[in-house]
Amino acid sequence: MKILFITGKLAERALKETLAGMEADFDHEVAVLKISVAALMTQPFILHALRSPHADLVMIPGLCRVEPHELEQALGVKVEKGPKDLRDIPYYFGVEKKREGYGEHDLTILAEINDAPTLPIGELLSKARYYAACGADVIDVGCIPAQPAGNVGEIVSALRSEGFRVSIDSFDPQEILAADKAGAELLLSLNALNLHLAPDLQCTPVIIPDFGKRLDSLAANIEAVERLGVTRYLIDPILAPIGFGFAESLARYTEARRRFPQAEILMGVGNVTELTDADSTGINALLTGVMSELQIRYVLTTEVASWARGSVRELDVARRLMHYARQRGVLPKEIDDGLLTIKDRRIDCPSEAELREMQRMVTDPNFRIFADREAIYVFNRDLFIKETDIRRIFDQLKAHLGQDPTGHAFYLGRELMKARIAMLLGKKYIQEDDLRWGYLEHGLPGD
Repeated sequence: MKILFITGKLAERALKETLAGMEADFDHEVAVLKISVAALMTQPFILHALRSPHADLVMIPGLCRVEPHELEQALGVKVEKGPKDLRDIPYYFGVEKKREGYGEHDLTILAEINDAPTLPIGELLSKARYYAACGADVIDVGCIPAQPAGNVGEIVSALRSEGFRVSIDSFDPQEILAADKAGAELLLSLNALNLHLAPDLQCTPVIIPDFGKRLDSLAANIEAVERLGVTRYLIDPILAPIGFGFAESLARYTEARRRFPQAEILMGVGNVTELTDADSTGINALLTGVMSELQIRYVLTTEVASWARGSVRELDVARRLMHYARQRGVLPKEIDDGLLTIKDRRIDCPSEAELREMQRMVTDPNFRIFADREAIYVFNRDLFIKETDIRRIFDQLKAHLGQDPTGHAFYLGRELMKARIAMLLGKKYIQEDDLRWGYLEHGLPGD
């Protein structure tokens, strides 16, 4: 396969160095068109410059606004738009190969609607649709301990009528029987307190240890259920919060898999994601990795704490990532960026020397902006700024631009982008206040 990479004069050197450093399994050629900035290429310009390319694939710059399918029709050759940062080209081709067949999984996600009996049916259905859109397979009706409700059957029926698979999370016999009659698929949970209900249930129960007890209690409850004639069930050794037996509970899951090799196991991750002051993304990834190794195929999650919002989507990405890695015997690395929400996989940026060399080639007044872990760089043909504070950057730009009334636009642009970041990440936004970034906002040690 031969690939023709299209670029402009400014990016020629960097592109050739990037391609030279790749261990590519394809032939390639670089076509440098007579334009400084590749992003400014137009379709007529490219067609005039290329005419009839001798390649299997033409790759245009990621920042180019030309539509690949339009070029394909004109050139008669497959055209793709590459990554916006040409330094990501090796990763671009590597990931495309590794992701072939990606997306399968064997983990069923139960998303709990907490305190469900207190919510109007309309709100319940709205939450269920949200969870389903995020990747949930089963909607769990979370009941309130010691406060039996008479509308559980109605809730389950309403969810079932909308096509949702439903589980019931209750220890109250009346709530359990009502949910079972209405078509609940799973019951969370049974132990010595309510095992007597098992023979009368159509739904599949989840067997747990008696409260405060360990794996021997789970084994005894399994035996008791089987004596009652129940052969279809899940087990849950119960994941404990960090600092209250978390490590020991992980060991229980490992031992449960050893002692019950054929059993279907459920893990409820909320005791860790909801009860730890840490973003849920990494926690969900780690626990899904544990589930993958132990072949645990059911997970229950909640999204009550603000830092646990998005847990269903995180588990959905994590189950695909871990399944792919396990099936192929590879690390869950460089496969999917979906769980890298705060930090990027790579933050390659041209060095300051390279940027200054680039500036010497710039002939127009348009500003280019780059950033690395040390500074923000802004330059055009007349000005080069290296700074860490956007206000000081703006002061220099304002002095350079003279009396141009850009202050209000700068203010609005800064605040609107800050607000959008807060919206996407679920952070608190207050106008003119900085967003909070945990330890990151304190800078590097020694600063």
